[in-house]
Formats: sequence, structure tokens, C-alpha cells
Amino acid sequence: YLKISKLALAFAIIHSKPPGKSAKEYTEYLAKAVSEQDFGWKWKVEVLEAEVLRLRQELLLIRISPRFCLENRRQDTSAETLLGQESIKPTSYSSQLEDSGCDVCNDSAFDSLGIASDFHQSEHNVNTSKHWLERVPPLNLCHTSKEQSLAAPVHFLQRLLEIRNLSEGGILQADFSELENDSFTICNSVSQLLDGLTVFYNSPKFPAPSFLTEGVSVLISLINDTKLSNHVLKKCFKKIEEFKKTLIEIILRNRSVNRFQALHSVSQTLGLLGKNNILRSSLISLLLSEVRQFAEQLLQAHQVQSMYDITHYENIFLLCMILEQLLQNETEQSNISSSDYGGEEKIKFLKSLDQIILHLSDEFPLFSLYLWRVSVLLNSGQMQ
Repeated sequence: YLKISKLALAFAIIHSKPPGKSAKEYTEYLAKAVSEQDFGWKWKVEVLEAEVLRLRQELLLIRISPRFCLENRRQDTSAETLLGQESIKPTSYSSQLEDSGCDVCNDSAFDSLGIASDFHQSEHNVNTSKHWLERVPPLNLCHTSKEQSLAAPVHFLQRLLEIRNLSEGGILQADFSELENDSFTICNSVSQLLDGLTVFYNSPKFPAPSFLTEGVSVLISLINDTKLSNHVLKKCFKKIEEFKKTLIEIILRNRSVNRFQALHSVSQTLGLLGKNNILRSSLISLLLSEVRQFAEQLLQAHQVQSMYDITHYENIFLLCMILEQLLQNETEQSNISSSDYGGEEKIKFLKSLDQIILHLSDEFPLFSLYLWRVSVLLNSGQMQ
């Protein structure tokens, strides 16, 4: 049937081709016209899917807490005029770096992006969604930008967190069992948030846009919330794992001259993710694997006196610092059993570590020192 259909289509094209144009040229013209129509339909489908997700988000919030949504609906009406005016003049962000980015050892580099300080301020702020509503334009379905695509899931998740805070304080009644009945909405919202953060970490801007700061704060608050994290991690664990791997890749492959300030903010996000007990183990394994593989490659290059990737060597120190911090935090939490931390990667890391340090200590003393410090933490009493 397929062969007959293709043959019939070929005959139809040949029969209907205009004079002065070959069958091949006419076929290419038709293919281009069809592909343009497909692109238009794909864009329309994406717009409609975004609208469907927005409506599902609103419906889920109404099911969880009707009273909260009714109160916010009245505020939405009064804020629409202001938001419309703001959307006409979108905020422009400078793409220039503030400095060379060499000062990465001080946490002020991260604080200058606003992520760390805003995270602590918004962690227990019950007015978050109202504040966000007053300054973030609603999703424009005709001109969807990457800023708006990130703002949409952040807005929904912030309202969800606010309902959680109000219900915990006894101010509001909420039924979070509805999250089990609508896993699609929560999964897609978290996926949109992670994809949006990935886009901005791949192409950082300085100073950091406020919605990027809000996105990181919402993500961390979401996975650390005692009630919501069970729903999020259970349904979105694979996506969050992919996000962690992507952040590690961003750190390792970045070759920009002025890259250290941006990479420091990425490393801080990884560190915040690693504070979650469920995510910490896999993150430690990922970092151990990357550091071990680079150490083996560096040893091989040193033995045969060949060139090594100096940029990779500079970037690997950020992973070493994250790994050391996570292991230090783990050893301090004596009430949590961590005998399996690192698992197979821990065994591989420690197996040939002494030989690697012995051969690299003269040529690469700082890197060897980091390897030794990580090994001490892995071999400490709490990590046995």
C-alpha cells in the first residue's frame, strides 16, 4: 500500500508540474511549502499546549485550595493593568560581565547574583506569589519568550508553596492529595522550570535576571519541603538527575575567558541540590566519577609527557570543591547513615588514588591536595 501510494504521488506531481519546471524542482518546492506549514502548525500546537498546561495548573490549585484561588483571582484583576504596562517595556539585561570573574573563592560572587540571599529570604515568605504576581507579566501566547516560559512554571510553583505555608500555619485549608491525582501538571511544571534554568545557565547574563533567582529559589524550596518534595521527587526524579548532569557538563565544557562568576553560580546551585538527602547520594557519585576520570586522564598524559586540557583542569576544581563540601556536610550529620555513599564510585575512586597522588603531587600539587582531602572524607568514620 505504501509503495502504491508513493507511486501515485509521484505520478500526480509529474502530471501537475507547471511548464518550465522539472519534476525534481517542483517536488522540492512542494516539500518546502509543506515543511513551512508543518512549522506553523508545530508553533500553534506549542502555544495551545502551553495554554492547556496553564489551565491545568489553575485547576489543580483550585482543587487543592478553592479559598486561596478565589482571593488571588480578585488580586489578579487589579494587577493586570500594571502587568500589561510592564510587558510593553521589558527589562533589558546587560550581557557584559561585571568583572573578570577571578574571585570565585568568596561567596560574595554568588551573593552578587542574588540567588543565595533571595533563597534564604523566600524560604519562609508566605507572600511570595503575591509579590511575584505584581511584577511578572502573564504568559503571552502570541510571543512566547524564554523569560516567559520560565516565569510560567515559577509562578505556579510559588503559589503552590504559598498554599503549603499557609496551610501549615493553620491559616488555610488545603488538600494536597490532589497532587497524586494530577501528576502530569506537577511533572510538566517542574520540567519546564528545569529546562528554563538550563537555558540561562548555558547563556548566562549579568547581572542575573530576577526570574532566574526566583527559579532557583522555588526549585530548592520545592525539593526541601517536607510534604511537597515527596510528590516532586517521586514523579520528577529522573528529570532532576538529568538536570544535575547537565549542570556538571556546563561547568566542565565552559571555555569562556570570563567564565568563573557564571560557573560559581552553577556550582552553588549544585551544592543547594546536594543538601537534599535523596539527591545527595547520586550527586556525590556523579562528582566522584568525573573527578576520578579526569585524574586518570591527567596521570596518563603526565606519564607520556603529552598535552592536557588546561581549561578542563581549571574547571575540575569547582567539582572538587562541591564534592568536598557535600562530604563535609555528610560527616557532620552523624544521625544519617551514609555507609553506602558513593557506592561503586567510592570504591573506584579510592582504588588507585594513592598511585595517582604519588605521581601527580610534584607537577600538580593543588589538585593532588584536593584528591587527598576528598579521600580523607571518604575514609572518615562517618563514611564507613
